[in-house]
Amino acid sequence: MSAEAAAEALLNALQHVIGTGGEPAIAVSGGVDSMTLAVAAGRHHPDVTMFHAVSPAVPDEATTRVQHYAEREGWRLEILNAGEFSDPAYRANPVNRCYYCKTNLYGAMAAHTPRTLWSGTNTDDLGDYRPGLQAAEEHRVRHPYVEAGIDKSGVRTIARYLQLHDLAELPAAPCLSSRIETGIAIDARDLNAVNAVESAIRDTLAPRTVRCRVRAQAVVIELDQATFSTIDPKTREQLATETRAQFAVHRPNVPVRFEPYAMGSAFVHISMPTKGAP
Repeated sequence: MSAEAAAEALLNALQHVIGTGGEPAIAVSGGVDSMTLAVAAGRHHPDVTMFHAVSPAVPDEATTRVQHYAEREGWRLEILNAGEFSDPAYRANPVNRCYYCKTNLYGAMAAHTPRTLWSGTNTDDLGDYRPGLQAAEEHRVRHPYVEAGIDKSGVRTIARYLQLHDLAELPAAPCLSSRIETGIAIDARDLNAVNAVESAIRDTLAPRTVRCRVRAQAVVIELDQATFSTIDPKTREQLATETRAQFAVHRPNVPVRFEPYAMGSAFVHISMPTKGAP
């Protein structure tokens, strides 16, 4: 099977699910998964509703991307505040923080529409500890990629097939709260600083991956191995100085370290909830 035929088969599988799903409401974060789903569904269902939640945990560029596509594709877009920062359980940043985030998100969406909620979850997401999936189950959220058997690579393939090249090449970008080590309270000042640091490093180094992690004793800049191995001492010190400046008001003189990127390294695997518990 040619690459084009394989891509067409993936899109057909997704469109089959979309075609049997009625008129949904889709949670659109601004990442490749939800954006590609929104484009495919919006072209099939002109009356579909897209919801985008804004908060300190969502970078401005993600909101701008959603708004740009909404205008281009003619989406019915509703921007809302899901209210997770009013939830003390979320702000406490427990090991299952994502459960409280998604509970607030889906609850806010459900309050605005009677439609079935859809997410951009793909089959790769099922292999990780994802407490947000429990919140999705409780709100009867459908996952079209999962129903169609499509993984992250398949999502990117569909995006390229649909000529959504800007989306297809987007790096993975979990919410900014994922940069805060488990147990450290979520603070909007930290999230603003994290976003500013990561944006500056992308402009300076153009790394494949960058994460600014807030840990108990330091701020850690994680870079993909190739970038980490080649960054020179002068640039490293310059970036460390700029990072300290971003955190200066609320974390004065915080140490800054550089490490190779490790997925989920701000996530402390302690006090894991029992299966079925939020």
